[in-house]
Amino acid sequence: MSLLADVVTILLNGLQQGAIYVLLAVGLSIILGTLKFVNFAHGALYVVGTYAGLFVALEVNLTSGKLSEWGYSTLGLEWGFLAALLLVPLIVFCVGLLMERYVARAFYDRPDTDQILVTFGLAIVLQELFRVLFGSNSLPFEQPARILSFGGFAGIPVSGPVALPVVGNFPRWRLWVIAITAVLVAIVYVLVEYTDFGLVVRAGTRDAEMVRLLGIKISRPYLVVFGIGSALAGVAGVVGGPLNVVNPTVGMDILVPAFLTVVIGGVGSIAGAVVGGILFGLTTAALVAFVPAWSQVGLYAIAAIVLLTRPQGILGTEEVAP
Repeated sequence: MSLLADVVTILLNGLQQGAIYVLLAVGLSIILGTLKFVNFAHGALYVVGTYAGLFVALEVNLTSGKLSEWGYSTLGLEWGFLAALLLVPLIVFCVGLLMERYVARAFYDRPDTDQILVTFGLAIVLQELFRVLFGSNSLPFEQPARILSFGGFAGIPVSGPVALPVVGNFPRWRLWVIAITAVLVAIVYVLVEYTDFGLVVRAGTRDAEMVRLLGIKISRPYLVVFGIGSALAGVAGVVGGPLNVVNPTVGMDILVPAFLTVVIGGVGSIAGAVVGGILFGLTTAALVAFVPAWSQVGLYAIAAIVLLTRPQGILGTEEVAP
């Protein structure tokens, strides 16, 4: 029973870690697959979501950075985690719109190297801006105790242990991260695959000139796609913040695994991003449990094996291979 409990625990931890990768990878994949734009600032959008969620949900003591020097020893709205989960995607969606309009759009027809350089530079600028304002120290992002608390209703518990068959006690918030990710990915998949909006976007990917000749202004759907991909990174920052450290460099730390997830899953494939994220999450959880020193190396080993055997990715096609 102990071995079975350990295996199930690793599976659940892997799904939770994979859920963060999935949220980031789905956003990256729809941007890269539909707009053919390599966005190395996606990790910076994760940082924006993490900090925005932190300051919407809680009040935080600042001990370093320019804001602390200017007299802002505490900062935050204390509106609760549910407010952060609803508002932060909108905030990061708007940031994504601005990024598409004033950065990405000018580089759609430029080489990938130009796209990488401009977005990587933007990511460094945003990282240093957060470092200057909030300092380099990690900030505590406490897990929410309950959501939907109002009046006489105590709310729904989302933190603390929950008793599960075989496993026993397991962190409740990790299960909520998995559930939130599943719902959001399903919504995005339906939007892209089964709506008129998704049809226009996919048609524009195949032949943008023909779509324009039909009288459709393709720049507007592209703008929304970029915003949706950015919003998913913001959500990943909100739900992942309580599970990881919150500092200006966290976006760079998670950027490479997110890109690897897209590549091994198949560029432009939402299902591929899900498969890649889960595979990476399970690999990380297993290695952390048995050989922690190899936890990061294992991700690159999995990516190398997949790309050597199937260069277009697990669920990718030759036409959209990077």
